[in-house]
Amino acid sequence: MLIDLHTHTDPLSHDSLLSPDNLIDLAKTAGLDGVCLTEHDFFWEHDRARELRRRHDFLVIPGIEVNTEDGHVLVFGLEKYVYGMHRIRELAALVAGAGGVMVAAHPYRRQLPFELRHDGDWSAALERAAANPSYPVVAGIESYNGRGTTRENAFAGALADRLRLPQTAGSDAHTSADVGACATEFDHKISGLDDLIEEVNAGRFRPAVLRNPGHPS
Repeated sequence: MLIDLHTHTDPLSHDSLLSPDNLIDLAKTAGLDGVCLTEHDFFWEHDRARELRRRHDFLVIPGIEVNTEDGHVLVFGLEKYVYGMHRIRELAALVAGAGGVMVAAHPYRRQLPFELRHDGDWSAALERAAANPSYPVVAGIESYNGRGTTRENAFAGALADRLRLPQTAGSDAHTSADVGACATEFDHKISGLDDLIEEVNAGRFRPAVLRNPGHPS
């Protein structure tokens, strides 16, 4: 199954130009089997997500992208924002208590230098990034981001390899052009949130690049 684990819609994500209905229509056209709604620090009500699924006859899973002090994290299994979630240890405890799962999003942000002495030479940046306290508590790293550049996604992949963490892919969709760039391929059928959490925790997935997932620079 191909599921986009990382999408944003208006109005819950103020910077998105996609309505939920538009996102789902585009995802179906792109050949995806489902989408996860991961707004910036805002939760979808599960009943509203189920209504979208029923109306479109398409898998819709609620999640959230939490802006923590150590980077952005995709979270599945929580239902409301709790003060303190911006600290990774507190977020991890909440997710563990709820039986959820977390994936580190676009790990190149704030960790990949703008300039390198040699193209592809990011050993020092990888060393610093690998010490990020969020990575020991996530089940995977987003190594392909639909809005990332080739260089940024290569760094994310190298970081995941260094940490020996499974890799996901997500469009990070904010516009119609973003939808369908990449997704995460799962080995087993995903019928809803519980299945997603189980399969991500088990590591039974891989990134799927459906077209160029970003800019070449």
